[in-house]
Amino acid sequence: MDEPAPRVALVTGGARGLGRATAEILAKQGVTLMLVDVLEEPLRETRDALVAGGATCEMFATDISVRANCVAAVEAAVARFGRLDILINVAGIMKFHHATDVTEADFRRIMDVNCFAPFWLCQAALPHLLESRGNIVNVASQSALMGTAYIVPYSMSKAAVVQLTKSLAVEYAEKDIRINAVAPGPMLTGISEGAGIPEDMDFKKIMRYAGVRAPSQPETVAAVIAFLASPEASSVHGAVWTADNASSTG
Repeated sequence: MDEPAPRVALVTGGARGLGRATAEILAKQGVTLMLVDVLEEPLRETRDALVAGGATCEMFATDISVRANCVAAVEAAVARFGRLDILINVAGIMKFHHATDVTEADFRRIMDVNCFAPFWLCQAALPHLLESRGNIVNVASQSALMGTAYIVPYSMSKAAVVQLTKSLAVEYAEKDIRINAVAPGPMLTGISEGAGIPEDMDFKKIMRYAGVRAPSQPETVAAVIAFLASPEASSVHGAVWTADNASSTG
């Protein structure tokens, strides 16, 4: 009897941080990977490291804030590997602002990457995932579940990801596909690099969502993503799993 074909996953934000950690875990599980990121050189380094470790991995460097690029990334994965089983929307950006200081350019960029791109990628991937009986894992945030001062556009974008997940799950409830999300809390990644923290912020408001426990390592959150993407999570559909050390609990 022929062995089943390896699962194929497209992971955005695959160059570093949570995206890279997710790719590393999936590679250990024998999943074939298409990594997508706007950071071409770090993406190449990640791809090369995974290939050196025995993984089957390709890269697609592009700016997912453009719908056509999202479609092209999905098409590239299917063209290269003949199928798509998993879509994992990790890529995201965050900036700190006073709400009255948010520029139109910053607002649109955050929404384009964090909110619109996951939708475009889901839209492009769904026909292939329905064929392969695959699944989607979206990365939301604790900021989708609680008030988080000074990052209003980011919080809005991640709340939209939660509703994207739940609404798609209902729309495809009768189909053989799973759609879930993970909502991490603070993590030791580079997402806050260049976030531009204003000097006059009230840090007591930030500490309300910083959590009591230490920030998570990306590998621990990636393990949750990898589980949701695996056949072992076959009964999980329409869920938003927190991985925030209880910081959004109360």
